[in-house]
Amino acid sequence: MDRLQESYQLLNQLRQPNHLYLASQSKEYHYFWIRDAVYMSLPYMTKECDTFKKTMQAILDVFRRYEWKINIHTNQRPQAVYEYLHARYCPDGYEIHDQEWGHAQHDMIGAFLFAVGSGIIEHKKPIFRDDRDHQIVQKLVFYLICCNYWEDEDNGIWEETKELHASSVGACVAGLKAVQSIIFVPQEAIDKGLETLDTLFPRESYTKDVDLAQLSLIYPYKLYDGDKAKQIINRVERSLLRSNGVIRYQGDSYFSKFEQSHGRCHEPTFYFGTEAEWTFGLPWLSLCWLSLNDEERAIHYLERTKQVMLEDAVLPEAYFAQSNDPNPNTPLGWSSAMYILAQENQRDTAV
Repeated sequence: MDRLQESYQLLNQLRQPNHLYLASQSKEYHYFWIRDAVYMSLPYMTKECDTFKKTMQAILDVFRRYEWKINIHTNQRPQAVYEYLHARYCPDGYEIHDQEWGHAQHDMIGAFLFAVGSGIIEHKKPIFRDDRDHQIVQKLVFYLICCNYWEDEDNGIWEETKELHASSVGACVAGLKAVQSIIFVPQEAIDKGLETLDTLFPRESYTKDVDLAQLSLIYPYKLYDGDKAKQIINRVERSLLRSNGVIRYQGDSYFSKFEQSHGRCHEPTFYFGTEAEWTFGLPWLSLCWLSLNDEERAIHYLERTKQVMLEDAVLPEAYFAQSNDPNPNTPLGWSSAMYILAQENQRDTAV
């Protein structure tokens, strides 16, 4: 079995009977995240099978279960973090109420809208089963507008401190654009997001000069190309690229070498040089360079991805800094999906 088949097998193992995905089989990640599920579904978007469609419908079922909350916040902007649509759920798709979490994550709504719109328009996937599915997606659009996503501070893709994130705003812009031909989306809602991106560029946020999450603005969202895309990629390579992956941002304390002994309460500078190296950053860079038609660099990062794989094509979430020691969230489904996408896109380009 080659690495591609093994990677698909890993995704199959993480897919639940209800068609939702576990982020990982590790104790800490034995949950369903909407964002992870979207990225883990992308390899199936172009396939003839029903896998992509069924996962999108399963996520719609989660939103249908909490439609009462969406109804409230299409008219009343969320204030407390728990009022936002939850980003993480039990494997059965029910909210978790016994743990605090940064649920203000507009990017996961944008990612879902992007997947639904792209699946329906570009790949003719019959995702909508009935009018209620259509209405749920319409309400998600109104939810983002009610939140003023273009100026609302959220926890972002890494689920941390609330601030205005380019990657979150960009995901919403891409999602709204993707569904605009099948759902009512005021053009003003897109334009305001684009204005925010112009204001933040080339930064991720007011506290982060550069962030791995910004690669999403190039792939899959295609909001930047040409010189702007190269600028983002070059900044990520210069500041964040490491031997076994890409750190999320400078001073990241999550799985830092200092986290266990010193906690995560220090200033970012305290953690410089100890940040975890995330494996999916490598295939993500490959996909970004491929989007710019730089096949040589795309192949380079694809090969580097293979070099950090464990047995059976397993990709950890991250390696501890300057080591070959993976963190406990191994394998990470999102990493496997990014490798599949990088490998298959490379093959498609070669053909």
